Amino acid sequence: MKTLGKKIRLLRHQNGWSQEDVAKRLEISIPAFSKIETGITDVNLSRLEQIAALFEMSVVQLLTFNDTQEQEKYMSELEEMTKKLQEREAEVIDLQKKIIELFEEIRSSKKSST
Repeated sequence: MKTLGKKIRLLRHQNGWSQEDVAKRLEISIPAFSKIETGITDVNLSRLEQIAALFEMSVVQLLTFNDTQEQEKYMSELEEMTKKLQEREAEVIDLQKKIIELFEEIRSSKKSST
């Protein structure tokens, strides 16, 4: 929980918010929020979702925020998936071209037979 608290504190500082600002947004007391940041209080899933939404991120992004190894892993996976997607898009474009060519052949053969 201390790691999560540090991430929340870092996000709060990046947004220029005080503990009071965040506590008000979460509709909890300042001491309650302070306990979250210091890792004294365990955060349940609904509170975690609320905090993630406050910082406009998913729970997964919040939990992995600032984890360079995790970020590198996800970036590597993202790059791999992007490459595969680009390959599939190229295949689709090639198939579309073939369909158009076949359609044109059929159309021209119908014209020449009439």
